[in-house]
Amino acid sequence: MNEIELSNCKKALGYRISELRKKVINPETNKPISQEELGLRTGHAKKTIGELERGNTNPRYDTLLLICKELNITIQELFDFDMKKYIQLSDKS
Repeated sequence: MNEIELSNCKKALGYRISELRKKVINPETNKPISQEELGLRTGHAKKTIGELERGNTNPRYDTLLLICKELNITIQELFDFDMKKYIQLSDKS
């Protein structure tokens, strides 16, 4: 895998995490949880979640597991997406 392909995969995964995060509703506000809230729940800074969602970092496996736990999904569900579609979506955002 070359650098461009790796970068595209990270962006697609980041877009996927962002999409799934926005489906989790905070019961106090009735709004999707923020990057900051996801960070607090997983023990990571808002900046780290933002970098991950933009595809600017290589997430560790344990970080992905914590994110999955807070999004109430399995690691399989996290990676169950159409890579080409998500690469296009991430390029538009």
